Amino acid sequence: MPDRVTELFFELFSGLPRQGPGSAADTRRALGLVPEIGRRARILDIGCGTGAQTLVLAVSSPACIVAIDTHPPFIDALNREARRLGIEDRLQARVADMGSLDFADGSFDLIWCEGAIYNVGVERGLRDWRRLLSRNGHVAFTEVCWRKPSPPAECLAFWNREYPAIRSTTALLEAVEACGYAVVGHFPLPSSAWWDDYYRPLQRNISAFRESHRDAPDAQALADQCQHEIDVWHAHSEFYGYEFLVLKAR
Repeated sequence: MPDRVTELFFELFSGLPRQGPGSAADTRRALGLVPEIGRRARILDIGCGTGAQTLVLAVSSPACIVAIDTHPPFIDALNREARRLGIEDRLQARVADMGSLDFADGSFDLIWCEGAIYNVGVERGLRDWRRLLSRNGHVAFTEVCWRKPSPPAECLAFWNREYPAIRSTTALLEAVEACGYAVVGHFPLPSSAWWDDYYRPLQRNISAFRESHRDAPDAQALADQCQHEIDVWHAHSEFYGYEFLVLKAR
């Protein structure tokens, strides 16, 4: 059974178009950097959430896609949408842990992971998932990076608390090369990828969530935490952002 914190978290984040920064345009742009995505190609979308990017991949390519997430309601929602669109024959979502994947070696031509690789760490993810790739397979993922040096104290304190592994884009590129991958291409996500389908709808959820849990200090604390994240972004987003990387296994 999920604990109360988990229940509150998923309640607050329910109904969002995405579970993190990103956009359909950015997904398509990154997919365009990957060659030879034909009907025989197999894609694994790791940490798919409700599948905003998964559906873009399915519409933008003829590949067969397996999407995984640990939250069953997300998986149920994605499978329902696949059936509604009539693409369930090549898009299957299932509950699985990205830290212990049991697919056979060489099962996929492309591994996709938007906004989720931080859960296991970039280096561990790239090394553990490599065995799943076919020869000359590709990996595409997003990761938060510092954009400018010397961030303000509030910004630095936030990221030191939330994700101390954050590093510069240059350092990230060096790390993926050290893991045995060649960088095919990379680009920063625009501010709209943070606001339009993520923070703006989350802001609306926060207001409704506060109202429905007026007398629950733990719920109000969670709302405060999410509000602080949005406020830090509004004040300091020039100092950090997501980078989209497309890699080829060497």
